[in-house]
Amino acid sequence: GVGKTTLIQKVTQALKSSGIPIDGFYTEEVREGGRRTGFDVVTLSGNRGPLSRVSSNSTSRCEYRVGQYAVDLVSFEQLVLPMLRNVNHGGDTEKKICVIDEIGKMELFSQAFIQAVRQTLAGSGTVVLGTIPIPKGKPLDLVEEIRSRKDVKVFNVS
Repeated sequence: GVGKTTLIQKVTQALKSSGIPIDGFYTEEVREGGRRTGFDVVTLSGNRGPLSRVSSNSTSRCEYRVGQYAVDLVSFEQLVLPMLRNVNHGGDTEKKICVIDEIGKMELFSQAFIQAVRQTLAGSGTVVLGTIPIPKGKPLDLVEEIRSRKDVKVFNVS
């Protein structure tokens, strides 16, 4: 709630209008009647689908949960994985930017996403513009791995 996604959206618009090749996704709050009911994944190519929704423990038998949210892993992977594979298999002739907002607890339920992020970071032709959470509680392995990389610059947004 400090403005990470808003910052990502503004940077993305600026890069797009400069003609820089960019692909990726961001997560957006879904609100109903003034309260947050979940998050959607929105790809820069315009596709959108649920990442998570509020669900009561009694009604949902979802195995992937973060607090009050049930994570829709199938929807998330269907939207994000093809885009990441496309970024990873593009030619190295032109540098591209890949937006990954966010690499957080909900997204990290997907082992395929973790692999795709690692591949994207290993690729020489891609610059990643991503968001990671500030650690609270148990550290997330991939987040700490990214934070400690020599080729990563971390900016704290407040």
